This record gives sequence, C-alpha cells and structure tokens, in this order.
Amino acid sequence: MKHLEFLQDLKEGIPLNPLPSNNRVRNPKFSHAPRRRVPLTPTERELAIQNALRYFPRKFHSILEEDFNYELDKYGHIYMYRFLPKFNMKAYPIDAYPAQTQDARAIMLMICNNLDPNVAQFPEELIVYGGNGQVFSNWGQFWLVMKYLSHMDETQTLSLYSGHPLGLFPSLSTSPRVVITNGMVIPNYSSPLDYDKFFALGVTMYGQMTAGSYSYIGPQGIVHGTTIVLMSEGRKHLKANTLEGKIFVSAGLGGMSGAQAKAAVIAGCVGIIAEISYDVLKKRYDQGWVKEIFTDLGLLLGRMKEAKANKDRTSIAYHGNIVDLWESLVEDYKRTGERLVDLGSDQTSLHIPFNGGYFPASLTYEESREMISSDPARFKELVQISLNRQVNAINTLTKETGMHFWDYGNAFLLESKRAGAPITKPDNPEEFIYPSYVEDIMGDIFSLGFGPFRWVCCSGLEADLRKCDAAAAEILEELANDDSLDDEVRFHYRENLKWILEAGAHNLVVGSQARILYSDCIGRTRIAQTLDKLVASGDLKGPVVISRDHHDVSGTDSPFRETANITDGSKFTADMAVQNFIGLGLRGATWVSLHNGGGVGWGEVINGNFGLVLDGTRSDVAANVLLWDVNNGIARRAWAGNENALRTIKYAMKLDPKLEISLPF
Repeated sequence: MKHLEFLQDLKEGIPLNPLPSNNRVRNPKFSHAPRRRVPLTPTERELAIQNALRYFPRKFHSILEEDFNYELDKYGHIYMYRFLPKFNMKAYPIDAYPAQTQDARAIMLMICNNLDPNVAQFPEELIVYGGNGQVFSNWGQFWLVMKYLSHMDETQTLSLYSGHPLGLFPSLSTSPRVVITNGMVIPNYSSPLDYDKFFALGVTMYGQMTAGSYSYIGPQGIVHGTTIVLMSEGRKHLKANTLEGKIFVSAGLGGMSGAQAKAAVIAGCVGIIAEISYDVLKKRYDQGWVKEIFTDLGLLLGRMKEAKANKDRTSIAYHGNIVDLWESLVEDYKRTGERLVDLGSDQTSLHIPFNGGYFPASLTYEESREMISSDPARFKELVQISLNRQVNAINTLTKETGMHFWDYGNAFLLESKRAGAPITKPDNPEEFIYPSYVEDIMGDIFSLGFGPFRWVCCSGLEADLRKCDAAAAEILEELANDDSLDDEVRFHYRENLKWILEAGAHNLVVGSQARILYSDCIGRTRIAQTLDKLVASGDLKGPVVISRDHHDVSGTDSPFRETANITDGSKFTADMAVQNFIGLGLRGATWVSLHNGGGVGWGEVINGNFGLVLDGTRSDVAANVLLWDVNNGIARRAWAGNENALRTIKYAMKLDPKLEISLPF
C-alpha cells in the first residue's frame, strides 16, 4: 500500500504552519473526560502553562497561553485541543505509515489503534480506558512522538518520560526502539492527590496498563479473561459445569469493563450490567455487546426472572446506578424469599473513585461530573456513602441467599474499606470478607504460566487474523493432547482451544485485527515462532505484533490484584515488574514500558509490558523474550511457595538446562 497522503503529516511534527484554528468545542459524538481537579497554587498554575508552552516557538506563546489557561479552567488539564489530528484515527495497514523502519511503523499503528474512537474511552483526551489511562498527556506529545518515529532508524531508541518524548538516542539494532516509563514518581509523592497535581502540571501521567504501552486491543483483551473467571467461579462456588439459568450482576460498561456483557453471553449466563452513562451504554449496544437495555428497575427485575427461568444466554444493561440495582435486589429477596442473583462483582473504575471512576447513587451522571470539580470534598463524601450502601446490599444477598461475590481487581474492596463499609472480617480488619478474583481463581492460573497473550495483524486484513487463529488452534490442540504434560495444564489448553475456535464468531474485533488467548510459555513460544514463519513465507501479508496485558504472571506487582495470592510477605514489593521491564529490553523486545498505577490505582501497583514485532526474522528473539517474560514471574511465585508455580518452574528447568532457579527447601 502507498502511504496515505494525510498520514504524511505525521513526519512533520506539531502542525504550526499555519497554526491550526481553535474553536474550543469538543466533538459531541465522543464521550469526554470529566473536568479534573486542579490542586495548583497560582505559582504552580503559571508553571503548568510554561511547561506546555515549551513545545512551541515563542512567537506562538501569546496565542497558546490563552488556549492553555482556558483548558485548565474548563477541563482541569492542558490537552492542547487545537492540535487534534484532522484525519480519522485508526489502525491503518502498516505500510501506510511514513517511517524508515518496520518497527517504527508498527508502533505508529499501535498508537493510532489505541486512540481510535471505537477503541478509546475518551479519544480527544487521549484516554483509552479506566477514566484516566492515557496514551499521552497532550496532543503536542502525540505529534512529536510520531515525528521521531517517522525518521528514526534501526540504531536509535526513543525515550519517553510519561508521554513526553525526551528524544532519540544512538543504540544497538538489537535494542528496543522505544523505552516508555509512566508515573515513575518518588514513592513518598505517589498519593492520588500528588497525581492530580503532577498531571495538571504536565510532568507525569497515568498510563494504566496497556494504554500507555500502546498495546490495548479494545475490550476483547479482557473478554476472554472475564469469561474464564465467570466459568471458573461457577465451577468452584456453584458446583456448576454450565452457567445456564445463572444470573451475574456487575457494574461498568466503559473501557475494559465493557467486556462483561460479551463475556456473560459467551459463558452462557444472564449478564446484568449497570452503567450510569448512556453514551457509554449505547456504544456497547451499537457494537452488539449488549443485547437489551432497561431503565425501569421493576421491568428489569421481571426480565431477569424470565431470563433465569428460560435459561437465556443474554446481556442486559441497566441504565442507572448500581447501588439502586443492588438495593432493589435486596427488596425483591425480602419480598419473595427467592435467590435471583447467583454471581456478583463490580468493574467500575474505583482506582479513581473521586475523579469520575464511581458515581454516587444520590446524584445524576451530569450532577456528579459537575461536583467532581466544584465541590470535591462533598463528592468524596457521597461516593463513600454510596459504597457503604452497595456493600450493605451485597452483604445481605451473600449472607442470606448464598450469592457469591468477588472483587474484580478494580479496588472495590480497598475503597469500600477506606469508606468505612463493613467489608473486612470482624476478627481480622486487614482481611476482606470477599476474595479478589486473583485469590479465588486467577492466581493459580498465573502460577501455571497461563496469561493473556495477544497478537495484532499489522496488515489490517481479516484473512491474516483467520490464519493466525488457525495456526494457534492447531498448536493448542497438539498441546492439549500431549500426555507428557500436567493434566491441569492440558485442561487450560483445551479451554483456550475452545475459545480460539469460537472467537471469530463472537465479533470481538474492535479496532485492529487482533486476538487474545491464555497460554503458558510453551504455547506462547510455539505460536509466536509459527506466526513469525508465516510472515517470512508470505502467508501473512504483513508483520505481527505480539504483546500481552500486564494482567499476567510476571509483569505486575499489585498486592490487591495480580500478586494478591503471594503469601510470603513480598506482595508489596515491586522487584518482579521492574526486572521484567529490564529483562525484556535486554532480550530484544521492540518496545518496553514500566508504569506506576494500573487497574487498582496510582501508588498501588507497578507493572511492565512489551511489544515485539514479528517480521519473519525473529523466531529466536521471540523465544528468548517469552521465556523470560513468563518464567520471571513463575520463579518468584515458586519462591513464595505456590505449588502450581513450583511444578511449572521445575518442568521449565528440565526443558532448558541453562535455566537455574532458587527453590525453597
């Protein structure tokens, strides 16, 4: 494909000749971030303006200073809306991007995919998911990064400091092309209030997990994991091999939480998901991920009972507050004495509870967005009142009906505890009464080395994705039938084989032609090497990017989520994630990233990630990268005493004599 003419502008950097017009009107077709708090003194506010002006020649400062003051007042952050790209943002085929190297073009593609309005939660604010998961802090950074990527060669590395491109540095051809860090602040300055201040100053940002590392693939990335959790929770707590006739209730349809409705249908149950924003809800409905919408709680309860009796496989969105839904379910139980809900969770963005991640039941959506900035102290009080109401309703249903509830790693338990809700055990205030899904299900799966491995077909062709799916299915089938492997490992291969065989029929692609499945080091390596060979042979019409979610065995130190089941006292350390990031860079990843925050909040987690471009020559590199990426975490979990990890790392050492791991006696 020839370079698309409008993408040629990416080579030029920030558009200044002429200076784009600024009508100060955000696109009404898109959802937008709420106004952020600006905890800046007058002196700090002036500094924020000066920090933003550094990207521009002095002759433009008087015009842009007015813009940036307006944005701070109106939106609480300098996004540089004047420099919004005029072209339709999406993942174009890789050859359309103007760059000297294939690796750079692939990174440009991944950035554009993250900012695709069909993918991103708040595209004009460069927010991909989670309410504050940024690709960049402002549009000036976007243009400058694209310029660097356009003219860099294979002996240069681009260094990115929280969205800011520090510049290109000479490096080796085997070095990463981009090194990304987000939110790497001094630990004593890593509170949520510190984040508000530093983000307003424009000196750091929250990259979430896959947003700031350019590897988000839309909510498909969590559909599979949510499906696994739902089915596993059913097997473990309902003693049910099928979820037919079971009802799952949760909250959140924006960003990654949007996967819940689709996962419920795939898992075979009735999914009831509350969402306060109609725009967010409608987006999932238009995508076909939500099948039904209700606004009246009485009608919704009637439909739930009908769906349960008929064993419908459906997803139903309640446009309203999750607290009202939980309380209506309690009232229905008190009236009928019957259990309606079998499984419950929550995926609102409680890592930012007072900044748009959670809305109190006593306010409308619009009133909440206004109060976030106009009266943050009162807003915080109302959020915590709502959390108490939600917990009380959930407690009633779990104690009296046997409903099973779990925390989905969104900081629900943590923020409920901080709100004073009865969420901890009476005899141990440090222990929650509900498990996190990692403690309950995923921790042991991670310890086997299984996690969210994914690929993106850079050609943009659906036919390439089908070929990749078929190749992965063939490998998984072989491994599932390998009698030499552990039975539990083979079980997970079979589960993922079923997933990949059905994935194409579930219309999971949003944005780039991408796929995700869970696999261990053996499966990931064989799939990656096979895809690399398909690129080399020309069977695939373009390179393939492999990556993963941070939500995995090795990339994330998160004591209330990914590492919640590590019991040797080390779950509050972050050596694993940092070592993961460094080791991936040393072993040939195309780009690497390290973030503070992600999923459960700023200051609560450190995570690392990577991207590797398979161009037909990187089979050995893929094996080297993936062996480290997976076994780094398994080794740490084995040292902590996890039985699955101990078995897995011992087997890994048999396969590779150069792998020598310290094991507990």
